[in-house]
Amino acid sequence: MRFLGGYPPGVLDQVRELAAAGKLGEHISRRYPDQHGVQSDRALYDYASELKQEFLRSAPPLHKVGYDARLDTAHKALGLHTAISRVQGGKLKAKKEIRVASLFKEAPSEFLRMIVVHELAHLKESDHNKAFYRLCEHMEPRYHQLEFDTRLWLAWRELERGST
Repeated sequence: MRFLGGYPPGVLDQVRELAAAGKLGEHISRRYPDQHGVQSDRALYDYASELKQEFLRSAPPLHKVGYDARLDTAHKALGLHTAISRVQGGKLKAKKEIRVASLFKEAPSEFLRMIVVHELAHLKESDHNKAFYRLCEHMEPRYHQLEFDTRLWLAWRELERGST
């Protein structure tokens, strides 16, 4: 249960019971039945831009948003925010980019939103501190529950791959 490190033992015991009974996937599917339609890089850019416009108007503009097949759970990265510096004329310009792991093309819509909200919050707060998580909760009030459920979904996917 590498995705659930840091959670209380009682919670982990419940997850292990669901997994042992083969009901973890069913539990997640019942809670999050809808898959999103954001399948292309352009659609992901539009999706992230709408959220940014709604909650972070004064944040630096996004220059690129896309899915990245190289990001995966093995690298402990589900999404990345980067600032690429480029020289334009005599000035150095930082281009803000967000990459989301391609496995989120198959995820419930709420999980994609949680990842995008997380990466957008990094436009204002670079560290994972209280201000960062307050901003995440401002953009998505259920942020912490969605983060936990995303970790459950990832653990279930890993269990499924290991059993096939």
